[in-house]
Amino acid sequence: MKIIKLIKLIRPKQWLKNVFCFAPILFSGNLLYWDKLSINIIAFIAFCGISSCVYILNDISDVESDRNHKKKRFRPIASGDVSIKEAWAFFALLLAFVAAACIFYLPASFGVVIVLYLTNNFLYSYKLKHMVLLDVFSISIGFMLRVVGGGFAIDVQLSSWMIITTIFISLFLGISKRRAELSNADEGGATKQRKVLDDYSIDFVEQLNTIAATGTIISYALYTASDKTITTFHTDKLIYTTPFVIYGIFRYLFLIHKKNLGENPASIVTKDIPIIVTGILWVIVCAAIIYKAKLGL
Repeated sequence: MKIIKLIKLIRPKQWLKNVFCFAPILFSGNLLYWDKLSINIIAFIAFCGISSCVYILNDISDVESDRNHKKKRFRPIASGDVSIKEAWAFFALLLAFVAAACIFYLPASFGVVIVLYLTNNFLYSYKLKHMVLLDVFSISIGFMLRVVGGGFAIDVQLSSWMIITTIFISLFLGISKRRAELSNADEGGATKQRKVLDDYSIDFVEQLNTIAATGTIISYALYTASDKTITTFHTDKLIYTTPFVIYGIFRYLFLIHKKNLGENPASIVTKDIPIIVTGILWVIVCAAIIYKAKLGL
């Protein structure tokens, strides 16, 4: 059925990335307030819509290279199940939905973030994805804008350390994706799949990933121990959530190096049991520490 192909085109599994927009509400102590949470949920839905627009844009842009990929050739546009004309029509429909959500429910500042997100991804699809290093920085900007958008949606000030941590972890995920693509590329087929891979090597991306992983852990630890965090939450206990972050990074590195995974971060996060359990425990412990202190328990 055509509707199933269209749903596949917008990649609902990838919507998991948009949970980054909930970081501000969790770490601002507003998660228990329905007026804030409801707006944040609408912001999340808007990001799902605009990110699906981006996936359609990417598939239109990459249709020829996708046809040379052992897995991506089964995507709706590359396989011919959805025509480019149909894809553009669905793109316009989703874009109108996101615009309506921004106009009627969300502040203007959030709308600016959505425009920046779409612009960044448009540049990525048609230019930046072919430019070494700038390609992964463009991916990182996308994650950072999710966090910034979540903050603007509920009108809370973001911690500088939260932004820095987001930049590092998104660089880590982007670089890990490049490493997996290099590892899984058929001999002589890397250029056909993604031209920028010619400018990377396994050794190079491993050095970059070491820096990104280290930056993620250190910036998160410094955020939890900063004076502003302690003053905001009236507790210094948030530092005890750092081991969950360290284990999550180490586990991801294990999957990249020993299992040759990483090309699809959303798949790892939704299928690897240790990472799923770690993520759930991290959220529970963070919430318990933040809201116990906020409620004076």
